[in-house]
Amino acid sequence: MTALLRALLVAAGMAPIIPTTTLAQNTGDPAAGRIVASTLCVQCHRVTAQDTDPNRTPPDFGAVANMPSFTELSMRVFLQTPHGQMPRYQFSPAELDDIIAYLASLRRR
Repeated sequence: MTALLRALLVAAGMAPIIPTTTLAQNTGDPAAGRIVASTLCVQCHRVTAQDTDPNRTPPDFGAVANMPSFTELSMRVFLQTPHGQMPRYQFSPAELDDIIAYLASLRRR
């Protein structure tokens, strides 16, 4: 299944019918993703549990990671699609993998 087809299925709300083994990326370095997030995303988001700044209104990374809609694919699509007031970062493929790996590491098991 191509990446474009997967993205279209997610956008159409059909992600639950796609076998999860097809979507599993399991790539990226969570530590490197934390560095990218702490550099770029921290201006708006709470990136770590130690960040207690109440003035940050977008969801904190822990909340994002624990949303029912969170999957590696949904985050990949979200981070590459302009939305709201989020700056339009052009993440490299490795940065995307790392950020998504960091977010996935924050999921409550």
